[in-house]
Amino acid sequence: MEDSGATGGDGSNLGTPTNITVHVKFSGRSIPISLSPDSTVKDLKSLLQPLTNVLPRGQKLIFKGKLLVDAMTLRVSEVTNGAKIMLMASQGLHQGGGPILKEAKTLPISRKTINANQIVNDKIEVPVDKSRLERWKVTGVVALSGSNLKAIPDEVWDCGPSARVLDISNNSIRDVPGKISCLSVIQKIYLNANDILDESISWEGLTSLKSLTFLSVSQNHLMTLPSALGALVFLKELHIANNKLTSLPTEIGLLTQLQVLKANNNRISIIPTCIGDCNSLIEVDLSSNILSELPETFGNLQKLKVHLLSLAVAIFSFSFRFSFSCGNL
Repeated sequence: MEDSGATGGDGSNLGTPTNITVHVKFSGRSIPISLSPDSTVKDLKSLLQPLTNVLPRGQKLIFKGKLLVDAMTLRVSEVTNGAKIMLMASQGLHQGGGPILKEAKTLPISRKTINANQIVNDKIEVPVDKSRLERWKVTGVVALSGSNLKAIPDEVWDCGPSARVLDISNNSIRDVPGKISCLSVIQKIYLNANDILDESISWEGLTSLKSLTFLSVSQNHLMTLPSALGALVFLKELHIANNKLTSLPTEIGLLTQLQVLKANNNRISIIPTCIGDCNSLIEVDLSSNILSELPETFGNLQKLKVHLLSLAVAIFSFSFRFSFSCGNL
């Protein structure tokens, strides 16, 4: 739908919301981009591709020290008119550079010879890229998505309290050790699309992170979530889709600041009644599960704007109860 709004000479709104202009810093220059605040971050990356010669999947957009997520809109990401965004380009993801192979390394080739003693558990120990570590500490963003990793590199832990975003999605990582607790002020963690099992993730380490607001463990092999999850009281987004979960812990009701819950494509059959205590929920996706009904407390979620359910009976049950609840207000 086209934007028909207008703005005055001073940028004030005269009608419906209009486009905003953001300034993307890349290679020593500032690139102005005009688009709707309801455009997604992925849309912004598509507009940047012909201007930067960097493919969208090779772009990391950082705003106020935080990594912008493809599926989120600029409005939700709090990107406003005049915002300054930094673009970091992954090596080998420029146009004209040939096909991107899964085996490709993101680190520059070291001039040092790697011998057989450096191979441990099928993982090649590459000398620490000091420039990369320094960049992580300066930006607060540890970006290792799609790096063909089988384990989390030790230099990640060297970031300590400097790290605010950890993105190790789309790898083959199985173990998330207790060392993750050393990232004491981390705000967002992306662990999605790996090989994580119930017994290979340290929930004790994760739940010690009191500043954590975003956690994604989607597309792994999890069958249960621990009661310790309730300790993440500042969590705003929880992504647990595409696992093998059969239920949600009752302690999820302690997550009173949770705004987004994506638990689709699991084997969940029952939602605990305490879900009604998550009164900040705006978006819930429970589609592609084996639900037959929802608890009546689901009607307590007055801020809910998006709810995706897979069964007609569940949709009817919720709609009826929610309408009845609103009718008594």
